[in-house]
Amino acid sequence: LAFNETHIMGILNVTPDSFSDGGKYTESVELAVQQAIQLVEDGASIIDIGGESTRPGAKEIEVQVELERTIPVIRKLRE
Repeated sequence: LAFNETHIMGILNVTPDSFSDGGKYTESVELAVQQAIQLVEDGASIIDIGGESTRPGAKEIEVQVELERTIPVIRKLRE
């Protein structure tokens, strides 16, 4: 990743209570991966995969829950 140029970051929320997409990428790993690929095709060079909601009033979750949400998507993307 070159730091002497501008990059676009795509946000992929894999949280059931996401305020931006209503949690639609929690249904399946495949759906989340398809969205990540679409973000790259649309110009993103970085994908931020979020496993904990930051919406106002959201409750903090255990680290293990966040990992269970994000790691399967990361693994599939690496294939």
